[in-house]
Parts: sequence; C-alpha cells; structure tokens
Amino acid sequence: MAMAADEIERLVKEALPDSQVVIIDLAGDGDHYAARITSDAFKGKSRVQQHQMVYAALGEHMGGTLHALKLETLIPK
Repeated sequence: MAMAADEIERLVKEALPDSQVVIIDLAGDGDHYAARITSDAFKGKSRVQQHQMVYAALGEHMGGTLHALKLETLIPK
C-alpha cells in the first residue's frame, strides 16, 4: 500500500508547524520519496536528532505504507 506525498507533508507539518516541506516521489510508486524539510525546530539538534523528529512525525508509516525516505533536514538562514 502506497502513501501520498501530501499525507507525508501533512504529518510533518502537524509535528513541525513552522516547517517548509518539499516531497519528491523518486520512483513514481508512492513508496520511495525524497523529502527536504526546513524548520527552526532543528536548531541545536544533531542531524540524527533532526531525522528522528521527522521519523517520529511519520510514526508507524515508516517501514509500512512508506517504504523508503531519503531525508534532508535544514535550518532556515
């Protein structure tokens, strides 16, 4: 079962309301995405912690309806 890009964006924005989210479907199958997420909430956090915040927002979807996610997290300038 696939997951829609707008659902990924919705879940991330619920957890990180100030975030800017760009989602790209890498394979056209709804299972393999790249995401670029920019948020002030990442300030002071390691890259691992930033990614954990995104994974927490996606919850049980990671590894389930969302098979693969190439993740880039950024802090606004």
